[in-house]
Amino acid sequence: MFAKNEKNQWRYIVSGEAPTTVEAPSEDVTLGVVNAVKEIEELTGHRILLQNRQGIIQPCTGHVGVDLYCTTSSAGGGLQMMVAGVIKTMTAESANRAALGAGAIVMDLIALDDGRRPYEKIRRIRNLRPDMILLAGGIDGVMMIAELIRAANPKPRLGAGYRLPLIYAGNREIREQIRKTLEANFSVTVVENLRPVLEMENTEPARQAIHEMFMEHVMSHAPGYSKLSGWTGVDIMPTPAAEGIAMQLIAKTFDMNVLGVGLGGATTNVYSVVNGRFVRSVSANLGMSYSVCNVMKESGVKNIMRWLPFKMNQDDLRSRLRNKMIRPTTIPQKMDELIMEHAVAREALRLGLLHHKSIASRLKGVKISRTIGDLFQQEAEESYIDMMKIQIIASTGGLLSHAPMREQTMLILIDAFQPEGITRMFQDSVFMMPHLGVLSTIYPEAAWEIFDKDCLVRLGTVIAPRGNASAGEKVMSVKLERPDGDIVQEEVGFGEIKRIRLSTGTEGTITGQLHRGFDAGEGRGHRFEGKVMGGEVGIILDGRGRPLVLSDNEETRRKTLMEWLSSIAAYPEETLDQLQ
Repeated sequence: MFAKNEKNQWRYIVSGEAPTTVEAPSEDVTLGVVNAVKEIEELTGHRILLQNRQGIIQPCTGHVGVDLYCTTSSAGGGLQMMVAGVIKTMTAESANRAALGAGAIVMDLIALDDGRRPYEKIRRIRNLRPDMILLAGGIDGVMMIAELIRAANPKPRLGAGYRLPLIYAGNREIREQIRKTLEANFSVTVVENLRPVLEMENTEPARQAIHEMFMEHVMSHAPGYSKLSGWTGVDIMPTPAAEGIAMQLIAKTFDMNVLGVGLGGATTNVYSVVNGRFVRSVSANLGMSYSVCNVMKESGVKNIMRWLPFKMNQDDLRSRLRNKMIRPTTIPQKMDELIMEHAVAREALRLGLLHHKSIASRLKGVKISRTIGDLFQQEAEESYIDMMKIQIIASTGGLLSHAPMREQTMLILIDAFQPEGITRMFQDSVFMMPHLGVLSTIYPEAAWEIFDKDCLVRLGTVIAPRGNASAGEKVMSVKLERPDGDIVQEEVGFGEIKRIRLSTGTEGTITGQLHRGFDAGEGRGHRFEGKVMGGEVGIILDGRGRPLVLSDNEETRRKTLMEWLSSIAAYPEETLDQLQ
């Protein structure tokens, strides 16, 4: 709940929480909304809901109630889509980006050259049961894909009495033929071509159509959503899409390149805004509760265990993570359990970023002029996400937002994403990003005022040069000047991580000299300087090198991890001593 205070400022007031009622036996999402709103009424004494003579509960207006109610939804697993295109690395990849940008979970990507036989594709399409299909591609190949979809005749996931929505975003010349082929079994919508020419990608019309179809066809068949949509002042939006809007709001306000992440129980959503270009990816099998065993499978047990500063048997780790999957709402009760979950979070974020980089790449099929050096580096098809150019990292999600100490969140993000150069670090305080993302589409000034004052926790700034060296070698000499004129100087050796206190709401000036082989954005061995943002953690000087490499010797690695955790006080010292 948000409201204006006595100073006429928009501020966060209070939150209400209630278990979901979208599933049996309730099967009415409004019941859960009412339960959460009643909690707010009890906490504030403000009347929000009224019950009429027929017993129908609805938001009230006038001197009581609220001015605007807006909502996001990830109920039922969110918006689940299948995308299809002629060429996997061109039209299908563009369709994939459009769906991800609209807040969808992409269940599968079908293409003529995806390596599967026609009968395998038909069987896969039939078994998926998506909420929606996005089809793109050229004249000859796209008709072959359309015929496969018609033969499979997939049924929608929610509701059996309506035709599955299908959006065609391909060549103009074949639109009517696509309609005639598919309209008997699908609700076909035609939008502008995703790839009108090889050198350009036009995803916005497809994204808009996905959002409209989501409301018209998908949400209208979910239990209680037709009633809920009558309460809202704006359309219901998928939670990941609203989260993405919030990330774009950060990038626009600060005029900086942003890398954001939403770490959930079932998915890991990664967002980037680089030079004004927004890309979102969802890793549907990477999460901290329902999908925690998938993280273990994808990363491997050894990669999780490398972040543990104490001894643990591999079978014990597997058992604990399986218990977490079975009981996803359990909260760690012991320090070793908490550190174990934080180790899994590092791997989920690392894998999520790798997936995101594969999406945030140059358009395939475009001719690129390259020099001899480019031919050796093979960078023509690589991601354009360069951590040296990322100026802000922002995070949200239960584990990150509700970590017992802010230092834990900051170190998890640094270890997983390995920022380079000078990077500001933000954290969502109480998982408000999606709600403020929706609000910003109606009242952008109010949304940012709440966002800035009550949502975005300033963790601080990390300074991490790119490069590697031998143990004991110097990495950088740093001087920080605080606003009050106080000066702090530090020498950072390779493998060290140090912390300088700089309070929230203050900015300092940092100058540093890098030693040979290290780069903070100005070139190897060059001097660097800039403004650094203070925060609840402060300034982190990371001399561990990029890429970050952990020792293969278990005893050495555990000792090093303990030193890193102690150097920024990420966990209570006495509990760390007990774990050794």
